Amino acid sequence: MTPKEIAATAAKALDSKKGVDIKVIDVLEQTTLADYFVICSGTSNTQINALCDAVEEAVNTAGEPTLHREGHRGGTWVLLDFGSVVVHVFNNEAREFYALERLWQDGRQVDLQALLGE
Repeated sequence: MTPKEIAATAAKALDSKKGVDIKVIDVLEQTTLADYFVICSGTSNTQINALCDAVEEAVNTAGEPTLHREGHRGGTWVLLDFGSVVVHVFNNEAREFYALERLWQDGRQVDLQALLGE
């Protein structure tokens, strides 16, 4: 899978579980950490876990293993590392505090509707 396909698969999984304010940012030109960041909010710890589980299942089923999962015990921010794509799932307070969209504002936001095929 290409990094864009991984990001699309993750975004679709988040959307399927009613993730809030999903953003996909192309950061290839800004960092060597990843090609894409996928950012989403969940409304509760239960939903955050369900969102992460859905992403892992979808991306792993498509043939890309999860390299690392961090933060699942805290319930405020979970990071899923797929190598070229990093998925961040926050509660609202943590998302506002870390403001990754502002931090990576030089990245190109991907049109989510086009990515989801809507």
